[in-house]
Amino acid sequence: MAATKTKKAASNSPGKKASNAGQNSSMSAARKRNIRLALGFLCLLLGSFFTLSVISYCFTWQQDQHHLLSSRGLFNFLFHDKAPVENWCGRLGAAAAHILVYRGVGIASLLFTIWLGAWGVNLVYGRIVIPIFKWIRWMALGFLFVCPLFSFAFPQMAFPLGGALGNGLIEWTNGFAGKAGSLFMLITVFCFFAFIVFQWDIKPLLRRARKLIPARMPAVNPTGDAAMDDAPTAETASDNNDRFKGFRLDKQDMEAAPVLSETDEEAAMVTGSNNKLNRNGMAEPFVTEEEPEEEPWDGSNLEMTIVERSEPETPVSQPAATGKPGIHLELPQADELVINEPVAEDPAAMEEEPWEEEAYEEEVYEEEEATTDGMLDFEIRTVEEPTAVPAHGSHITVESGEPYDPSLDLPNYKFPTLDLLDETEQGAISLDREELEKNKNQIISTLRSFGIEIQRITATVGPTVTLYEIVPAEGVRISKIRNLEDDIALNLAALGIRIIAPIPGKGTIGIEVPNTNKQMVPMRTLLASEKFVNSKMSLPIALGKKIDNENYIVDLATMPHLLMAGATGQGKSVGINAILVSLLYKKHPSQLKFVMVDPKKVELSIYRLIEKHYLAMLPNEEEPIITDTKKVVNTVNALCIEMDNRYELLKDGGARNIKEYNEKFIKRRLNPNNGHKYLPFIVLVIDEFADLIMTAGKEVEMPIARLAQLARAVGIHIIIATQRPSVNVITGIIKANFPARMAFKVSAKVDSRTILDAGGADQLIGRGDMLVSHGSELLRLQCAFVDTPEVERIVEFIGNQKGYATAFELPEYEGAEDERAEKEMIDLSKRDKMFEECARLVVNSQSGSTSMLQRKFNLGYNRAGRIMDQLEAAGIVGPAAGSKPRDVLITTEYELEKHLETLF
Repeated sequence: MAATKTKKAASNSPGKKASNAGQNSSMSAARKRNIRLALGFLCLLLGSFFTLSVISYCFTWQQDQHHLLSSRGLFNFLFHDKAPVENWCGRLGAAAAHILVYRGVGIASLLFTIWLGAWGVNLVYGRIVIPIFKWIRWMALGFLFVCPLFSFAFPQMAFPLGGALGNGLIEWTNGFAGKAGSLFMLITVFCFFAFIVFQWDIKPLLRRARKLIPARMPAVNPTGDAAMDDAPTAETASDNNDRFKGFRLDKQDMEAAPVLSETDEEAAMVTGSNNKLNRNGMAEPFVTEEEPEEEPWDGSNLEMTIVERSEPETPVSQPAATGKPGIHLELPQADELVINEPVAEDPAAMEEEPWEEEAYEEEVYEEEEATTDGMLDFEIRTVEEPTAVPAHGSHITVESGEPYDPSLDLPNYKFPTLDLLDETEQGAISLDREELEKNKNQIISTLRSFGIEIQRITATVGPTVTLYEIVPAEGVRISKIRNLEDDIALNLAALGIRIIAPIPGKGTIGIEVPNTNKQMVPMRTLLASEKFVNSKMSLPIALGKKIDNENYIVDLATMPHLLMAGATGQGKSVGINAILVSLLYKKHPSQLKFVMVDPKKVELSIYRLIEKHYLAMLPNEEEPIITDTKKVVNTVNALCIEMDNRYELLKDGGARNIKEYNEKFIKRRLNPNNGHKYLPFIVLVIDEFADLIMTAGKEVEMPIARLAQLARAVGIHIIIATQRPSVNVITGIIKANFPARMAFKVSAKVDSRTILDAGGADQLIGRGDMLVSHGSELLRLQCAFVDTPEVERIVEFIGNQKGYATAFELPEYEGAEDERAEKEMIDLSKRDKMFEECARLVVNSQSGSTSMLQRKFNLGYNRAGRIMDQLEAAGIVGPAAGSKPRDVLITTEYELEKHLETLF
């Protein structure tokens, strides 16, 4: 009985359950993969079969149509009719083509059959190889426009070009509105697809048509008089376009604010920085609410000012909203609530006010007109696309005296547009007066119960957290309020109370309380803001919004390296995507390169499609996203070599940093024949640093520390993320060289102190709530949210464009080959006396480690290490794998004896 209970206990052990769960998950994953492959092959075969049958139907339809119509249904034709058919795919192909073409949509059925095969290809590969969802628009165009068009244009043709669908639609419209009505119906359907579904732009065509008119009619004002002589002309509009050259946009690019004339801009400058423009373009003063004078607290009445600040800048995707004066609301108990309403970012206004890009388009198409002799051709571009795939810096010339433009490597590259991001509505932050009043009373009563008096309390409402700023009475110790953090959290019944005592730069104490209704910060709002679009930063990244609802956009080049930490599921991966998306929207592929390290193999794999645009890798590597620890060591050391090479270029060019060097190169003051070249920024992104430290240790830590110390001046920056911010992962060397820290919610206070050197990260509420330490300030932000489908659309948009011939190649690291050569130089004729005994022990135990040799044979560490190196040189054990035991290459002792005979 005891033995039976022991067996049952062993079978129900946690290790057994974990292994069974792992086996079940792997079996379910394999089952899903097999089902996906089976469905993929089935769709691919059906699509190919139906395509071939439709093509054959175009030639053999007359012979097979007679048998089909004379049979008593398709079932009899398929299984009972013995008459021969001419279709290449037999009776089944003839029946399928009859249904698709004759009874369906005519020749447009090929769109459906090819789409079915493309869907099968995507299922087989397990990813989107062919963008099948974009084909749905073309299929709809074919079914609703091409089919009726064929039926209308060829009414007497025997072959059913339009199918039953086209014939039926044209027959109905001819009877209802005549042939003219059918024609108007076709034009309406075409315009619907052209301007609404496919969003074709007709403005450049109309603009060029206006240029062909020889005489220009004078503009007439609403009163009927001719326009004034100082009205803006085409030349003035062309001059105004210079401010757009730093940030080029497409015709279908992000929605932006209407282009202001010089007169409007001068008016805005004269009125001052506090003035804004209304929807009519007139300057309007921004009304501010003065803070009430401080009054001594009498114990019965306390004034609370609730301030909801908004970002000072106006997004370029909408006209500047007018300022609103403060609203005073009378509350019970003689309390006064002062609300400063923010400037709301209205998504509807973003859509209603399209960006007037007329001036920019006139500049682009003036050169086209000179080359086309007045012909209206929308597809002609000013810069001809090179026939060969460009290499990095392939267009550098010495003879040209014009400034060097690195973007000419890929002259037709288009930046991602804002419509690739989801339109998530973010209305004005709601002010729950009852919630604010309740929290105020709870804070006052809690402090009063401990004998702490305050003079004033102010609330700042943010998207996720409300900051209550209190001014204590004279004689109150700050440490006394700081120690009441748990008591205030208990009375407020809220998670994530954080006390800032005192707030830097203010004479107040802050109490951060999470809101009941939290709001998400969409990435599209930050990227459309004026602060980001007009940013002159080297590497601008949009992280999120502060408590006062101000956009937080910072330059990665000034950080210069970023250390991220947070527990699983708290928004760390979303934060990395927000940083990468910000850089993709702002920097040209010739100006920025990424080196991505992803030990988990799933987080950054989505960016492999932009390999030939933005990624950098070692020569002769197959995978652009680095997942192998050995390749990580080689890549980081290759970045150190790249850093040293760049410092040599800076020394020869007489520049102190990459900015000065690139400015000299752009101005043609550095000769490419002497080895000088344009240096793009390189950003190293490591998703899970703890795994690298566990497997590689010092091999990874030392070169990363060297990069962090020296690489800032040459444009190499590092972003490290980890979910375990312990002291053995984030060592003192790493922390000393990463002044910028970003912490999401962590599980313990010690983790918060490890990453931030301060507490507070353990009090966050998760879901993008984070603390950022940059410089001397510690800010609480709500991270911008960008979903994985949005990133996929952005990466696919970039990957579908023409890129470089190869990815940006890093210098080749020779350290691995040198170590291998040293091991090959080991003289086995001078092997240790204990060599054969140690070899037999390793083979019998199938585990090779230096510590095992020390224990079994009572050897010192140095001698055991030399024997292990000799075993590796002899081919008995594999190379070292960090802290893990070495792989044993020989399985039995008999094989070992034979192997030793061949060696000696």
